[in-house]
Amino acid sequence: MKDQQIMKEKVKERYGKIALAGISSEGCCAPSECCGGSSSDESAVQIAKNIGYDSKELKSIPESSILGVGCGAPVNFADISEGEVVADIGSGGGIDVFLSANKVKLSGKVIGIDMTDEMIEKARNNAKQNGYTNVEFKKGDIESGIPIEDNSTDVVISNCVINLTVDKVAAFKEIYRILKRGGRMVISDLITDKEVPTHSVDSDKWCNCIDGALTKENYLASIEKAGFQQPQILEAKVHQEGDGIDNRKITSLVIKEVK
Repeated sequence: MKDQQIMKEKVKERYGKIALAGISSEGCCAPSECCGGSSSDESAVQIAKNIGYDSKELKSIPESSILGVGCGAPVNFADISEGEVVADIGSGGGIDVFLSANKVKLSGKVIGIDMTDEMIEKARNNAKQNGYTNVEFKKGDIESGIPIEDNSTDVVISNCVINLTVDKVAAFKEIYRILKRGGRMVISDLITDKEVPTHSVDSDKWCNCIDGALTKENYLASIEKAGFQQPQILEAKVHQEGDGIDNRKITSLVIKEVK
């Protein structure tokens, strides 16, 4: 339990710095680690394009919400419609929240959840300064309790965040809890061909979404243990070849599941 708390505090510290300073080579799926071989001097917007975000859609949201972190673009696969309620788990500066808000329009709502105070403040400022009235940002720990009511959400999205959790089954149980019956989860995250033993975990690589990565089989099993029935892999991209980080092959997946 103590080690888990230390890891969580390291994650908060790392992403608090990113919120204040912008793109960082130290962030989750940061360019130097796994974003398709991008270099750390690329703009956050360019990195977002590299991992799948649409150029035109990026121009429709606050540029300061684009931090250049992530490992995919789950919002592209979520089929978000007008009037829906969407939750973004690990919402950061708000990139996916604002993209979703443009889709649900004023009859819908998007809730961003993040555990980092600096990210919450940045996202709220982005919303206020750009006139978004259909979004809300809440502080929450996705393992111990997402501050959203049971069975209240049509769509849950998340981009390279579950790997930052220690108890992934608990995180998926929370997602399952807040989804309506028939609601869908669409997430991007990283998997590995070789997991790191607990005693060998490096806190910096954990914060980079690397040492917390599971194999595909174990990642999908975590989703099923939370109550979901049949997770589907919608996209798979190699982000790090096997001769890279400790000879581990790192792959980015987009996964969909319906409650």
